[in-house]
Amino acid sequence: MCGVSGCLIFLILLLGFSSMACGRCVHRSKAGYFSSLSALSAGTCGYGSMTLGLSGGYVAAASSALLRGGVACGACFQVRCRNTRICRGGGVKVILTDLNESNDTDLVLSRPAFVAMARHSAVGELEKLGTVDVEYKRIPCEHTKNLSIKVEEKSRSPNVLAIKFLYQGGQTDIGAVDVAQ
Repeated sequence: MCGVSGCLIFLILLLGFSSMACGRCVHRSKAGYFSSLSALSAGTCGYGSMTLGLSGGYVAAASSALLRGGVACGACFQVRCRNTRICRGGGVKVILTDLNESNDTDLVLSRPAFVAMARHSAVGELEKLGTVDVEYKRIPCEHTKNLSIKVEEKSRSPNVLAIKFLYQGGQTDIGAVDVAQ
């Protein structure tokens, strides 16, 4: 069949690819927070002023590996701080709205989402840390509104149709859209 070294290399590659492809697995990393709300409305995903209305303002910027070129815009994640002394156990649910270009963290949360991870008496201490160890996983989005399509203002040109999907439920991505005439 295969030699010992060939089987070992195959097994290592298989394990590596399966861990990268696991969207529902718990991942460990670090998370920080935006100190300014104005940074959130200029996000890569283009939600603009709607950003703070998504998930009660519990939004996050994600690394390029998580955002995947914008495919994961609007995806929901459960983020839990691993410091049990200052953080609650449940964590927070956030929606991805921006690209985090830092190599130090996988996620940068809005300030409301970041401090919501803290125990009531430790909000100030969590803010002083600025960056904390976290566990996160992708979870299904649950919206009270139906899937909506927003036509972007830059669609005024006769050859350009720019659209944004809002309130996509579940745990799947919209990877492509075909438009028929």
